[in-house]
Amino acid sequence: MINPLRTLSPSQIRKPIQIISSLVIIALLQSGYVSITTIFIVGSLIGIFLGKVFCRWMCPMGIIMEMMMGAAPDEKAKAMYQYHKIGCPIAWISGLLNRFSIFTVRHDTSKECKDCGICDKNCYISTLNTKFSLFKKDLKNPVNSYTCSRCLACVEQCPTGHLTYGLRMPSSRTILSKKKIEQQ
Repeated sequence: MINPLRTLSPSQIRKPIQIISSLVIIALLQSGYVSITTIFIVGSLIGIFLGKVFCRWMCPMGIIMEMMMGAAPDEKAKAMYQYHKIGCPIAWISGLLNRFSIFTVRHDTSKECKDCGICDKNCYISTLNTKFSLFKKDLKNPVNSYTCSRCLACVEQCPTGHLTYGLRMPSSRTILSKKKIEQQ
């Protein structure tokens, strides 16, 4: 039996999740079942596990900002989107947790990166700031950036499957550092 979710891309899955979760959050807030403080706490806790996914996958304001960006993808709209992300406390906390979240965009070393740059062309962070790249080793990785909201456009567009979203694996540098500490 074919799993229908396996045939959908991250962006096809993300939009319905974002719309449904946004409507649920608004309904819960309006009905008084949860407070805005609860939403802040839960949104921030999600950052520990998944990084800054609340902004791109669940936030009611996030969907409004994305619609604005889609309607007018000019510099003014991009600036407004960045302003919103800077002004949101959930974005602050979960953005800071991006570097430490349990799930992240990873490089699958069993698949070859062709250095084609398609990931960077689809990463909104790399397109806004040239000091970030998913494939160039001498530049900063946007996945660990405060602004990465795990939209997974980079994963979706990677032609070789080299980029994946999954559990963060310790890097070889981390393992080597731990061995050096143990030896001392």
